[in-house]
Parts: sequence; C-alpha cells; structure tokens
Amino acid sequence: METELSKKLGVEHAIFGFTPFPAVAAAITRAGGFGVLGAVRYTAPDDLKRDLDWMQEHTDGKPYGLDVVMPAKKAVDGISEADIEAMIPAGHRAFVRDTLAKHHVPELAEGEASGWRITGWMEQVARNQLDVAFDYPIKLLANALGSPPADVIARAHDHGVLVAALAGSAKHARRHAEAGIDIVVAQGYEAGGHTGDIATMVLVPEIVEAVSPLPVLAAGGIGSGEQIAAGLALGAQGAWLGSLWLTTTEADLHSRALTEKLLAAGSGDTVRSRALTGKPARQLRTEWTDAWDDPQGPGALPMPLQGLLVAEAVSRIQKYEVQPLLGTPVGQIVGRMNSERSVQAVFDDLTSGFERAIDRINRIAGRVREV
Repeated sequence: METELSKKLGVEHAIFGFTPFPAVAAAITRAGGFGVLGAVRYTAPDDLKRDLDWMQEHTDGKPYGLDVVMPAKKAVDGISEADIEAMIPAGHRAFVRDTLAKHHVPELAEGEASGWRITGWMEQVARNQLDVAFDYPIKLLANALGSPPADVIARAHDHGVLVAALAGSAKHARRHAEAGIDIVVAQGYEAGGHTGDIATMVLVPEIVEAVSPLPVLAAGGIGSGEQIAAGLALGAQGAWLGSLWLTTTEADLHSRALTEKLLAAGSGDTVRSRALTGKPARQLRTEWTDAWDDPQGPGALPMPLQGLLVAEAVSRIQKYEVQPLLGTPVGQIVGRMNSERSVQAVFDDLTSGFERAIDRINRIAGRVREV
C-alpha cells in the first residue's frame, strides 16, 4: 500500500492514524503506518515531553507526527483564559447546572480539577507544544483548524518537517496550498470531530483537482481496506483514519461504559453538534447533545467559549459514567467498530481488505494481478 507520499515519509503503508493516545500512535507506526499524536489535551509542555519520550522508545526508529490545534489568525489577542471565561453568559452556566442536576451527575471532589479542558485553541498553548515537539524527530505537523500561521510553517520546514492541514472544501484546500502547506487532508462529512458538510466521496476528488500536484489524504468514514483503495482510486495518496482506533486494545478511554457504547453504536448513532466545542463536531448522539441542539435551549456558544463552559461538566459525566450523557467525538464509521482488537489486528484487516479490493478491480478490468 505504497504511494509517492508514503515512500517520501519512509512508511510501508499509506495509512495515517490520528489518535490522542501515545500507545496507539506508536503501535500504528510499528505496524507500518504513520502514527500522529493529537496534542490538544497537552496543556503542560512537560506532559507532552513525557509522552514524546515514550514515543521515541516505542516506535523502533520509525516515523511519526504531531497534530495541533492552531488557528491561522488569532481569535483573541492579549486576553487571558480567565477573561474569556468571564464572557460566558450566566444563563448558559445555569443551563449546564440544570442539565447535570436533571441526570443526577455528582460533583467533583473538593479541590479536584477538571480533567478535560480544550485549551489547545489558544495560540500560545500550541506554540509551547511546538517548542517541545521540534526537539524530537517528528516528520509531520498536522493542524486541525486550517493552515497554521506562516511563521510556524516556516519553522517546521526549517526542521525538515512536512505540514498538513485538514480541509472540508476545495476552497479551504486552495487556501492551504497558497499558505505553503505540504499535504491536504480532505476530511469528509462522515468524520468524527470537527468536520464540514461535504461527503468524502465527493470531497476527495474535488480537493485532489484543486491542489494538484500537492498530495491529498482521504479522511472521513474510512475503516476498511476497500475504502482506502477507493480513496486512492479518487486520487488520494493515503488515508487519514481517526475514529477507528478508539476501540483498539491500546486505546485508553478511561471508561468501560464509553467503550461499550462505541461497540454497540451503529453508523446512524452520531450527530454533528456544537455541544462540545462550539464548532460543528461529529460525536455520539446523547441526551447531552440533544439538550444543546434543542431549539428551546440557549444554544451552544462560539468557540472557545463553549469548550470552556462545558469542560467541568464533561469531566463529571466521564468520571461518573453517566450513561445518557456519556459520549465522545467519533465518525460514522463507528458502525464497523463492533469488537476490541489490537492496532496490529486492525492493520492486518486493512491491508487484506485493500488486497481484496485491488483483486476485485483487476478481475473487473480483465487483468490478473501479478504474484
């Protein structure tokens, strides 16, 4: 499953695996793919350093990358997180309290800090992450909120690091190309987390044409080797997979109840909601998302206010495993995630499915694949 891009990065298979779990990212790399560690949860540079040290020890010298959340333009300038939190309306705080009380969600213990907090949107947090990351031999820097600032792109290139950015439309992809991005991830509507409203099958060839000759990765709703083959047939040079790894044995969701919800979910059990961050993000549909999407409710606040507003609530829901409210970002591919397997087992399934797809196309075309 080699492409020009996978050869350039020195990986056996053109499978790029995004995950917040170092153990999963390392296992993806060891299996012959390209593991990409999500950095948004690392608010303390020392925590990121600790996990990158671990990655170095567990990737057998093979390449891996880092994914940050850094807007190309500052959403806020010269303002602290506390100042931003002060902008949250009292009515929205009351709505959170009432929703949690309705479902009898316990409080955190006295002095216990929220374990979940989206602060990676703050530019300085992301820059601190990069100060750590560039001390390691990362081969790729991906950004989930458009093109990173020009100086960050230049800095990555100075370190010999390729830069990727996610795009949900051909217009966004062209902006990335103009900004000097090396790889565009065409992320379709089916994807988990922040995503646009164009389906992968439509989006990938549009972006391939829009940014040629830049390499494109197909993303969104991909969880089989046959789907990877389809993405390559559409012109992509690899596949970007995220949700699929959530139910691997190496993943650490810290919640058996959440894992079981993912295993039981069908492809129709997700919703694109602003409940988590303020931007449309595909996630499991729960009574929490229903409450925020209800027209009679206050509605979600814009990013970053929503993420700050619900941070403690999400921590409480996760800690106490409150089933009706318990969810996570995940794509429509969740319908295929019905068993717990190792990353290697997932890779074996992806590569064998890819081979089946190639054999099928060769038969349709009247060709026999050389052995």
